[in-house]
Amino acid sequence: MNGKTPARIGILTISDRASLGVYEDRSGPAIHAWLARALVSPWQAVARVIPDERAVIENNLIELAETCSLTLTSGGTGPAPRDVTPEATAAVCEKMLPGFGERMRTVSLQSVPTAILSRQTAGIRGQCLIINLPGRPSAIDDCLGAVFPAVPYCIDLIGGARLETDAGFCPVFRPTQGAASK
Repeated sequence: MNGKTPARIGILTISDRASLGVYEDRSGPAIHAWLARALVSPWQAVARVIPDERAVIENNLIELAETCSLTLTSGGTGPAPRDVTPEATAAVCEKMLPGFGERMRTVSLQSVPTAILSRQTAGIRGQCLIINLPGRPSAIDDCLGAVFPAVPYCIDLIGGARLETDAGFCPVFRPTQGAASK
């Protein structure tokens, strides 16, 4: 730790069964483990497990956006009737960033043809970037690896906490002033 205030990162698992304790949440810990490998700057996880209820999802996203620079959701992005995470995300965000979902689906399609059924997306609420991830831990790993190179710069642009990564694990892109003017 370098004495900086830790960046707060929301980890929101959205699952009826995990929220009821029917089975263990594996996606939230998978997100946490990935971030622990990727980030070298101080950070603090704010983890929650909630049911697939749109109002509950929206309320949690709003609460997390008040203190977190990044919120990563897991689950509820498929076509099933109770999969409402993208709708809840869109309802609370001021700007949507569809490129995140496009990139995650592109990477996921290399592993599984049903990735076209996924409706992951991302958006901004205040100074918080919200990204919807799939629920399977291996898919979380693939998707975070695909989109995270753009995440720290996006958070810089919206005024969130600065995130630094281990360049050997997850190199990020931040344009330099000289490159921006060329």
